[in-house]
Amino acid sequence: MKKKIYYWGPFLDNVATVKAILNSAYSMNKYSKFFETSIINAVGEWDEISLDTKKENLNFIDFKNKLYRKLPRYGFYLSRISYLIIFFKSFLPLKNLILRDKPDFLIIHLIVSLPLILFKLFNFKTKLCLRISGKPKLNFIRRIIWKFSSDKIHLVFCPTKETREILIKEKIFNSKVLVLYDPIIEQKTLTQKKNEKILDKKNFKKDNIIMLGRLTKQKNYPLIINIFQSLLKLNPSLCLNIFGEGELKDYLFNLIKKKGLEKNIIFHGYTDNVFKYLKASKIFLLTSLWEDPGFVLIEAGYCDTLIVSSNCPSGPKEFCDGNSGFLFNNNSEDSLLKTLELALNINDKAKELKIINAKKKVRSFSVFYHYQTLEKYLLN
Repeated sequence: MKKKIYYWGPFLDNVATVKAILNSAYSMNKYSKFFETSIINAVGEWDEISLDTKKENLNFIDFKNKLYRKLPRYGFYLSRISYLIIFFKSFLPLKNLILRDKPDFLIIHLIVSLPLILFKLFNFKTKLCLRISGKPKLNFIRRIIWKFSSDKIHLVFCPTKETREILIKEKIFNSKVLVLYDPIIEQKTLTQKKNEKILDKKNFKKDNIIMLGRLTKQKNYPLIINIFQSLLKLNPSLCLNIFGEGELKDYLFNLIKKKGLEKNIIFHGYTDNVFKYLKASKIFLLTSLWEDPGFVLIEAGYCDTLIVSSNCPSGPKEFCDGNSGFLFNNNSEDSLLKTLELALNINDKAKELKIINAKKKVRSFSVFYHYQTLEKYLLN
């Protein structure tokens, strides 16, 4: 009989971690001879994910709390209210599920305070694995909860080497802290998507820079907007295409209008298939203030798009070094402008070499590589 892995990761928005959970569960069900997986649907959040994204071999455990659409999700305070609602609504269902099913492992990604407290209060036989999702902000409350429950954590998985080094240095956990790269690339599906035709060519110019991600402070979109007039002097035909939704949408629209860039910077909202646009783009740009490692970096590498990224903590410089893309100083307009100028003027041979090197690094972020690593960790 296969051992059972349950995944816990309630979310408010379609963040990159959602894809990581889906692909992790999918990879273990598809390849592993030792494990079978299920994803816990706490408040109906997984009902909102398209069937294409969910894939066929996934199993969901439904708490039948259909609150997701009613929960506020934008803004610091409103999102915290939603987290509290999810916490209290899921406390007993999660406790009863673990006592009843006795899964061998519970891997927790988001709103981890609930399972951490539960495991501290009750002596479950299930082994608890904490997955660090994104770059963790080690604030006072998080430190207290992590240290308080550290003796109940079997393994800690980090998405980058840098995050692992930080956590080891901080001495928060007594358990093993390991690097487990996110399962971002599922080759068959993504190859089909990147080869789809772009139908809205009027709104998507070929000679462009593309950006992907939520319209939030973290992604630092004003940085490129502030220098785009200077960039147009280098190449007047350039267009910036941004794919994503978020709470800063109105602010960014107004900033673009103020600078008279409405024809040069285009917002496309959310799309199920960014890969066909990545493939058709001149440069992929990441201006984030922090990432870990930045799913879109790996996706851009897979789509053979030249990468320009901030050297923010803590993941981009592990993937996008001088051999596989361009790095600029975090949150520096001067550095961004100079780096984009280099990227726009790169010769074909040097560009091809960077793209090839990025493609090689992508392999470590495949669903198959993830399955191999996770299975090894859990069996040992």
